[in-house]
Amino acid sequence: MARIAGVDIPKDKKVSYSLRYVHGIGLKTALDICEQAKVDPNTRVTDLSSKQEDEIRKVIVELKLLIEGELRSENLKNVKRLQDIGSYRGVRHRKSLPVRGQRTKTNSRTKRSKKRQTISLGKKAV
Repeated sequence: MARIAGVDIPKDKKVSYSLRYVHGIGLKTALDICEQAKVDPNTRVTDLSSKQEDEIRKVIVELKLLIEGELRSENLKNVKRLQDIGSYRGVRHRKSLPVRGQRTKTNSRTKRSKKRQTISLGKKAV
């Protein structure tokens, strides 16, 4: 397995799809990285030479992308900022409710995270 940005990317997949295992890199960014590194996005990771792997790592550093831990901490800081200023979105984050206006009467069971049990009538004694 090739290690890029601290993540072991799968070796049996194409480069453009394997790069997506790094948090913060999507398909478009992966294709851009392959283009700048002069690597065919359809080649398998096992077929990459160590020189090509180094080139991909170098391009990621040059693009100054927020990936992995930096991106996660940035997202956490943004949510914490919303909670600290007391905005509506911050309050919804704090209460573990949907933030973007979805309904909660019938949906969002997983977001509310309360395990609901169906109430059955059971067997009635005769």
